[in-house]
Amino acid sequence: MDDFEARRAQLDALRGRIAVCRACLEAGYWVHPRPIYSGHVGARIMVIGQAPGITEVEAGRPFNAGSGSRLFRWLADAGIEEDWFRRTQYMTSVTKCYPGRAKSGSGDRAPSRKEQMLCRPFLEAEIALVNPELILPVGRLAINMFYPAKAKLGEIIGTEKQVDGRWIVPLPHPSGASRWHQSEANRALVRQAVAMIARHMRRMFPQEEKRPDRS
Repeated sequence: MDDFEARRAQLDALRGRIAVCRACLEAGYWVHPRPIYSGHVGARIMVIGQAPGITEVEAGRPFNAGSGSRLFRWLADAGIEEDWFRRTQYMTSVTKCYPGRAKSGSGDRAPSRKEQMLCRPFLEAEIALVNPELILPVGRLAINMFYPAKAKLGEIIGTEKQVDGRWIVPLPHPSGASRWHQSEANRALVRQAVAMIARHMRRMFPQEEKRPDRS
């Protein structure tokens, strides 16, 4: 068995462990135990979100609703088509299960630090097995994996860095409830980030036949 096939078998086994995980429930946190992610070993780009929402659980795919529409509008400006990305790249999140609504009733509950730590080994294993060249952390929880927690989004969005040989280009959470990406100054930072993603696309997929579908 070659390395690719070995990693694919290991990812399948990992997904089996994720599917039966009840660690957060056993720790006293309410979650809907249906993990949401998509993609395969060999994907060169990985999107990491915060946690699935209820529409993601219902549809069985990451970034399914309005947040996904906005995210893929941003990525379209980098030359990435949604169907191509969902078919060929990898999408996951800091925690894998829907955490329910916030007590305030406004939006979904942010996974606690304990929940993040309980789920962290799964995410680290996904990154190691998929081995992407480019990671796009989307939203504060995912960004905090790679950038200082105290740094402001305005200091982070529009930057890139290498971590363990992988390029990291952060994006803000594309939720319609977020006001951050609605100001023109912050939209300019998003455009900077998108331009960086576009450069990585040209580097990773230099030949037209390896670029997103254009038919």
